[in-house]
Amino acid sequence: MLSARLTRRALLSASAATLAAATLGLRAPLLAQTPAGVLIIGQVAEPKTLDPQAATAANDFRISVNVFDGLVRFKDGTLEVEPALASSWDISADGLAYTFHLREGVKFHDGSDFNAEAVKFTFERMLKEDHPYAKTGPFPLAFFFSSVKSVEAPDAKTAVFTLSEPFAPFLANLATPTGYIVSPAAVAQHGADFGRNPAGTGPFRFKEWRANEMVAIEKNAEYWDGPAASEAIVFRPITDANTRTAEMLAGGLDIMVEVPPVSLSQFRTDAYHIVEAAGAHLWFLILNCKDGAFADKRVRQAANYAVNKEALVNNVLEGTATVAAGPTPAAFNWAVNPDVAPYAYDPEKAKALLAEAGQPNPKITFFVTEGGSGMLDPVAMGTAIQADLAAVGFEVTIQTYEWNTFLDQVNPGLSGKADMAEMAWMTNDPDTLPFLALRSEAFPDKGGFNSGYYSNPEVDDLLNKARVSTDQAERADLYKKMQAIVHDDAPWLFVANWKQNAVSTAAVSGLVLQPSFLLTLKSVSKA
Repeated sequence: MLSARLTRRALLSASAATLAAATLGLRAPLLAQTPAGVLIIGQVAEPKTLDPQAATAANDFRISVNVFDGLVRFKDGTLEVEPALASSWDISADGLAYTFHLREGVKFHDGSDFNAEAVKFTFERMLKEDHPYAKTGPFPLAFFFSSVKSVEAPDAKTAVFTLSEPFAPFLANLATPTGYIVSPAAVAQHGADFGRNPAGTGPFRFKEWRANEMVAIEKNAEYWDGPAASEAIVFRPITDANTRTAEMLAGGLDIMVEVPPVSLSQFRTDAYHIVEAAGAHLWFLILNCKDGAFADKRVRQAANYAVNKEALVNNVLEGTATVAAGPTPAAFNWAVNPDVAPYAYDPEKAKALLAEAGQPNPKITFFVTEGGSGMLDPVAMGTAIQADLAAVGFEVTIQTYEWNTFLDQVNPGLSGKADMAEMAWMTNDPDTLPFLALRSEAFPDKGGFNSGYYSNPEVDDLLNKARVSTDQAERADLYKKMQAIVHDDAPWLFVANWKQNAVSTAAVSGLVLQPSFLLTLKSVSKA
């Protein structure tokens, strides 16, 4: 017992010393060589929160996936679920009860026990307005679990979810960060500041968050699924893509996520590894359907015809994406309607639609972000889109914001502020994006992400039916009908489906990108 304690103490001391050296060195603008045992990762923006239930951006999820676990997780390289904190589960014949059998001996990073009460606490905090810690939110993606009627803990190792109706994406949603299990003790201790002092059960434990400089996590030597390959990880927010690229080339980073398309060629040498993977991603423009020019469907369609998406994909994004046809990412091939084709580039048709709508020169305010999760060179994209729209008569004024400020502007709704805004989503099920961003019940004032206030009762009905069906063929049919309607209504300007990428130095091994867009780093090491 004494030797085990000494070994653990030595490990923690070594980890702390290595991490201290790494974070201290970050005060320099560039590093000639990153510290041994520590992975330095260049992110696209400062995280907003590390509370997994409060976060909405892939940028934040890339950190939290390494600090927290869910009851289930995505199997490596797929969107299939496998056991995590639950070693197994049973589903009732009517699809309304899920009984999870929990792993024994797992502890949170703060030393408290993981058990069924922690599972109950995690979901009730998010779903019950009268919960003692409900105000530690808000929890924007609680929609993922709107079908959960109750969570019970009949004993320490059993958690039972009862649903109000069958819900096909339930297990997949449990594998997302919104379903990760948090430490009740840490939430009680930190309250609304839990997002800056997170405690989970993951392969790394939170160490430090230095605003606009770095977030540091260190190895959890007692992780239930075996220790991580690296002693620590430091995430650095570097918003400017050129600066991020320069830091990578100068040796200040071990890994860089979301490599700008124009920079990829600089890393095609033996000194680096470029990693790519397809995923369920959509880059689009939210159009304000409530007021202004885009309240008229013909003007929304005109915008879709006016923008040359092929040129954006091939020239601005340099072939790192494909043209999007509609609201369902191409990666969900079983649910994609093959008859819904991308809007053609047809400036003359765009002009005719504007004339028909009596708006030959619509004045448009366009929100653009400097950078953010999955945003695909947003400033260059925004400028090119502005030019295409201007060519058919639109008068477009761009307003540019830092990522988190941009989200604060867009998520509460565009009405009264802007006519369109850039947006990107990475999803785990064809239900997720349309349910959270296209239904009438998903308006921002109702807690959703339908920031353009699009409303079509037929679309609402199709989406509501699709999420309770457990027959994949039936779900596919419903989604295909939804896509045809949404394509015609054009509440968004559909642009691109991205192939995600990252680059590492040749010294890094084990880096794999997942179709979930979660950056799992447990097995990544540096020689």
